[in-house]
Amino acid sequence: MSKILIVEDEIPIASFMQTGLTAAGYDCACVHDGLTAADRIEQESFDLILLDVMLPGADGFELMDLIRPMNIPVIFITARSAVSDRVTGLRLGADDYLVKPFELIELIARIEAVLRRHHKGTNILSLGDVAVHLDSRRVLLNGQSIDLTNREYELLVFFLKNRDMALFRDTIYERVWQGEYSGDTRTIDLHVLRLRRKLHWEERLVTVNRIGYRLNSEP
Repeated sequence: MSKILIVEDEIPIASFMQTGLTAAGYDCACVHDGLTAADRIEQESFDLILLDVMLPGADGFELMDLIRPMNIPVIFITARSAVSDRVTGLRLGADDYLVKPFELIELIARIEAVLRRHHKGTNILSLGDVAVHLDSRRVLLNGQSIDLTNREYELLVFFLKNRDMALFRDTIYERVWQGEYSGDTRTIDLHVLRLRRKLHWEERLVTVNRIGYRLNSEP
């Protein structure tokens, strides 16, 4: 499980990120000022830091002087959208720069990409009695291998990485099928139905009226 430090002084945004990332399977710690962040970074090991720029005590750009020698990946998350700010952040050594407001699904995708580049991502996704071994693409149910089609496997991984989130059908199609959604729900609905049956997730993988589907951490 990858350990992430969230450094964000706006409490609602910090809570939003911590709740969403914890549900997605990450181990998250959260601080709200630059000086406390510096102490935590020196005392603990983190796989990734989500770093606001405008912080009390010490701002995000200043903290990069401490973080850079430790080779910890950093994603700046800030309301400052000027190109000059982005360039400054990247030149200081950040791996990515995300401007507020943002969707949780985009944040998770950027985290995955950065962790992959640094070879720090988890190789196993699990929920209940289901475990997905990403390296071998094996899916286990109660320790026994389950045969999934390639599309069912990609759909399962997508749901696991975005658990407890109501996912629109067009988002599911565009991310899993890698194409533009035409509005035809049959393809998605059929694959979800088959996945439910194979994993016995009738109570966990639920339909969200007029939206799409949600994979619940708790049935």
